[in-house]
Amino acid sequence: MTAFADRDLTLPGGRTLHVYDSGGPGRLTVLWHHGTPNLGAPPGPLLPLGEELGIRWISYDRPGYGSSTPVPERSVGTAGEYATAVADALGVGRFAVLGHSGGSSHALACAALLPDRVVAAAGLAAVAPFYGENWFAGMADPGSLRAATEGRAAKERYEAAARFDPAVFTDADFAALKGSWSWLDSVVQPALGAVGLIDDDLAYVAPWGADPAAIAVPVLLVHGEDDRMVPAAHSRWLAARCPRAELRLTPGDGHISVLDHAAAALTWLADQASSASEATTGAR
Repeated sequence: MTAFADRDLTLPGGRTLHVYDSGGPGRLTVLWHHGTPNLGAPPGPLLPLGEELGIRWISYDRPGYGSSTPVPERSVGTAGEYATAVADALGVGRFAVLGHSGGSSHALACAALLPDRVVAAAGLAAVAPFYGENWFAGMADPGSLRAATEGRAAKERYEAAARFDPAVFTDADFAALKGSWSWLDSVVQPALGAVGLIDDDLAYVAPWGADPAAIAVPVLLVHGEDDRMVPAAHSRWLAARCPRAELRLTPGDGHISVLDHAAAALTWLADQASSASEATTGAR
């Protein structure tokens, strides 16, 4: 089983970023971007396949989670800064990015901002940049994100009284949480109550500071058609704007059960990276 080294990386100005690294050269390095609220440990259910594919996993807790220093005004686009710092510190040149939910947004921002580093991007249940009232359409419980549109004070008041609404998950989601993706509990529970949740939601409804239309590398977007937390319209919006996007809508899947397609997304990333390497070699 893949083992990880984790440590606090010191950033300019004395801030810290908690980093994870499976080590080794790997045929491909994949930077995992976690959802909200999660810690950033790479996805346990994908580790066996990662070993087969020769994946080196790297990742980090976004600011405000774990021991990563909070950055209250961060944008989704600041993921490019953090990804660069992590890759540089670990001696990684080029890498692929993979994320779930809001983590997919951060992965796509990296692809847009780091064209010389990111070879391919995959996102499951991605959150699109805020595009107005229709952005909330189909959400079973949009209250948290609506509060974020009113600013930090409103968001903090909302979270102080918030209760989980089970309507956001489908039966398939609950089955995945009990079975194939029960691992999520290990990264969600330590993140509950973290200021990172507030900062994430404020970032989702603010300008990203990164344009999906600028992504030049291949992008895979996978979204459950029955997703009640982040409706599939978000990935449709992104797919219409990312020049090299492939959209896979999965019938019967919700926000969590779509992760049952994460293995296929990881294999797709490995294939894209291999094709890019062959193209580069052939051009020499």
